[in-house]
Amino acid sequence: MPGPPGIAVRSMAQCHHTVLSKARRRCTVGDEDDLAQSLEAHRKYLQRYALFHLHDTALAEDAVQDTLIAALAQSRRFEGRSQLRTWLTAILKHKIVDMVRKRGRGLPANTLSLNDDDSGDASFTSKGAWIDPPADWGLPDAALESQQFWRVYQECCRLMPQRYGLVYSMREVMDLSSEEICKKLDISTSNLHVILFRARLRLRACMTKNWFGTDHG
Repeated sequence: MPGPPGIAVRSMAQCHHTVLSKARRRCTVGDEDDLAQSLEAHRKYLQRYALFHLHDTALAEDAVQDTLIAALAQSRRFEGRSQLRTWLTAILKHKIVDMVRKRGRGLPANTLSLNDDDSGDASFTSKGAWIDPPADWGLPDAALESQQFWRVYQECCRLMPQRYGLVYSMREVMDLSSEEICKKLDISTSNLHVILFRARLRLRACMTKNWFGTDHG
C-alpha cells in the first residue's frame, strides 16, 4: 500500500544535532558524513510515517529521533540485506507502539470488553469476512496516489475510537502479525479479532460516505 501524502512538520534541527552528536562518538569523519546524508534522505519519510500513525507532530518527531538514535546504535547490524528505509521503518514501527503505550494511549486489558459496541459484529462472520460485502471500491492507482484520498483515509482512522485505530493501524498499515500485536498490547486473540472487526466496519462506513460516495471527477 502506498504511503500517506506529505505533511508539513516543524524543523528538526535540534533533533538532527542530537543524533549527529551521538554519531560522532561512533564513526570516523568520512563515515559520519555518509551516515548523516543517509539518515537525512529518509527523515521526511519517517516523519510522515510517524505523524500518520500518531496524529501529533511532537510525538512524531520524538519517535523519529528515537528511531535514528537506535539506528545509529545498531548501525553495525545493518548489513544491506534490506533497503535502509525498510530497516528504519521497522525500527520506527516498534518505537511508535512503545511510545503509545508509555504515554498511556495504549490498550489496557480492562478497557477491552467484548461487549463494547457489539452492533458491529453482526456485519462479519466468525472468521472476519463481510456478511454484507461492500460494493467493489475498485481503487485505481490514481486514487491510491491521491493526496485527497489519503487525507480522507487518515481522517477516518483518526475518528475511530483510539483503541480501534491503533490496532487497525498496527495490523493493516504497519503489517505486524496478530501474534506481535497481542504480545505488545497484552490482549487476547479473541479481543484482537473483535477490535479489527469493528475497526473495519467504521472505516468502511466513513470511507464510503466521505470518498467512495462522492464525485472526485
